[in-house]
Amino acid sequence: MQTRLAAFIRDTPEGKEADAILRACVHCGFCTATCPTYQLTGDELDGPRGRIYLIKQMLETGTASTVTRHHLDRCLLCQSCETTCPSGVRYGRLAGIGRDVAESLSPRPLTDQLKRQALRWWISEPARFRTALKLANGLRPLVPERFAGKIPNRPALASGGEPGGERKLHTRKMLLLEGCVQSVVTPNVNAAARRLFDHLGISLIAAPEAGCCGALNTHLSAREAGLTQMRRNIDAWWPYIEAGADAILITASGCGVMVKDYGHAQRDDPRYADKARRVSELARDPCEVLTADDLIRLGIKGHGRRIAFQSPCSLQHGQHLGGRVEALLRAVDFELSPVADGHLCCGSAGSYSVLQPEMSEALRDNKLAALQDGKPEVMVTANIGCQMHLGAASKIPIKHWLELIGEAITR
Repeated sequence: MQTRLAAFIRDTPEGKEADAILRACVHCGFCTATCPTYQLTGDELDGPRGRIYLIKQMLETGTASTVTRHHLDRCLLCQSCETTCPSGVRYGRLAGIGRDVAESLSPRPLTDQLKRQALRWWISEPARFRTALKLANGLRPLVPERFAGKIPNRPALASGGEPGGERKLHTRKMLLLEGCVQSVVTPNVNAAARRLFDHLGISLIAAPEAGCCGALNTHLSAREAGLTQMRRNIDAWWPYIEAGADAILITASGCGVMVKDYGHAQRDDPRYADKARRVSELARDPCEVLTADDLIRLGIKGHGRRIAFQSPCSLQHGQHLGGRVEALLRAVDFELSPVADGHLCCGSAGSYSVLQPEMSEALRDNKLAALQDGKPEVMVTANIGCQMHLGAASKIPIKHWLELIGEAITR
């Protein structure tokens, strides 16, 4: 694709990166076949190829319309198109740049700005989110049914900590990102991870100063706030890394994508570039650390229990770990029911379910139909956002796969 970027962006790091990505696109359209929003609307501008044209036009003219922002907002950033693309177009990075530029060229109405600021402020800090959750549950009877269903009502531990008391400190240690939403809504996920890794002779340590991974702010075009959260985590983790921590374990796959991108995000900061690169190198999803032999050695057995696994976009497209969790579960005798169109997004996508409810709910309904078609006893996933989003409308329980493994340890 030929490009002629405008002077305002051409020589910036973002402009150079966007230019290289645009030039890699050959207009083939394979991406539309696996784009969830294009599958819903059939609108070219709701597919990656159409959005690429919108971003190209914006970067070449220095102007952005409400139409540009509308279609970029409707993108889930699921990266399914990247998995499909034969030319290796890094659409996710281009869409992030496009969103940030559109934000600066065409400011949102004040009400939209306030809504996004409220989401960022309340959700990305566990203490504030816990307070917000209590308030929301108290007001649930007054909230329209459509939005009341989005309020989690799972009981959380008062301190956000794990049940079960102290554990032995092992020689092998890994850092554990507790997460902002997950630590409040489903604290048993990290408790299950601690229990499992303790049996394997590995201590999981949470640095008290670490917090949100920065994904929420980054995806809502609050780039500097996201970078600040990343630097806070790097500073919190660095003493443990210097002391020999083996890895940084991230049990929410959405957060995992973000932490693995720290090196790229901080590449132009001379104070943090090297440290951020090292953090990204150490970031691991649990399925990258665990092996089938580990689980078999612990005597974990699924006893043929029929389950459906929802592979989050952040796991299969963002981290390129599709099939890894499924292989672990099959190795210990869980029966996985087939899931049609497993590559398509469930519609959660961070704040997307709040900001784009119609599209999000349509995608959720499609995903639930596919997951439940095989008559599973329980559904499992690898990301807190998917778990909450699907769980709000499902009659079948949905858990994190580590919770399923944790239950098997105790049987």
